[in-house]
Amino acid sequence: QVQLVESGGGLVQAGGSLRLSCAASGSIFSISAMGWYRQAPGKQRELVAIIIIGGSTNYADSVKGRFTISRDNAKNTVYLQMNSLKPEDTAVYYCRLDQRYVYWGQGTQVTVSS
Repeated sequence: QVQLVESGGGLVQAGGSLRLSCAASGSIFSISAMGWYRQAPGKQRELVAIIIIGGSTNYADSVKGRFTISRDNAKNTVYLQMNSLKPEDTAVYYCRLDQRYVYWGQGTQVTVSS
C-alpha cells in the first residue's frame, strides 16, 4: 500500500504564491510518474502538472509559465510551486502517484481571492 500526504494549501490573494508538497510512503518500488490534479466545484478533475520517470514534465495550458512541478527522488516527494495565482486556480489539489497501480492523496484546498 502507498500513502500520499499533501501539504501547503491555503488562502492567498490573486497574484500570490503557494507551494504544495506531496510525500509518498509505503510500498514504493518503481514510480513511473507523480503529478498534481485539481477539481473545482462542479467541474471534473483535471491534470495540472505531471513529472515522469526520467524527469520530463507536462503542464496544463492554463498553468504553463506560472506553475512548476519538481521531485525529490530521495524523499519520494513531489512539489508544485504555484506563482501568479488567479481566482480560477481555486480548487482542491490532489497528488497522484503511478506505479503498478494509481494512488491518490486526500487533497488540499487552494483558494485564491480576487
